Amino acid sequence: MVARIFLTMTGLMYVGLALFCTILPEQASETVHLEMNGAGGRSELTTVYGGLIMGMAMVCLVPLFRPAYTKTSLLACLLLHAGMASFRVLSLILYAGALQQIWPLAAEEILFFVLSLVVWLTSSFDNNSAENRTPAES
Repeated sequence: MVARIFLTMTGLMYVGLALFCTILPEQASETVHLEMNGAGGRSELTTVYGGLIMGMAMVCLVPLFRPAYTKTSLLACLLLHAGMASFRVLSLILYAGALQQIWPLAAEEILFFVLSLVVWLTSSFDNNSAENRTPAES
């Protein structure tokens, strides 16, 4: 139950973020300190920030419609946040002075990784659910 609540809240947050990046690309690009160059830059921001983040939202929201996929969605959420948090830390090592500009983003990414990990480690899943059966067992 905790996993589904966490995934729903995370998914809804990502829906909002994806819409923000798509509807207000100039403001979104300023927030992440990314320069857009003309229509191509706006297209890239909409695709990568809007589209990819909406995909992350959909991964998180799958359990609302298919509860049996909660474990898989949570694992995907954990792996996505692990990738973002680890590459954020790497970027902070590589680019001196970046932390002063993007510390709220870095804090959010690390927080969501830690929350995803805690929810993953503390969740118990029904091993008899459809998600855990092989095709032969279904």
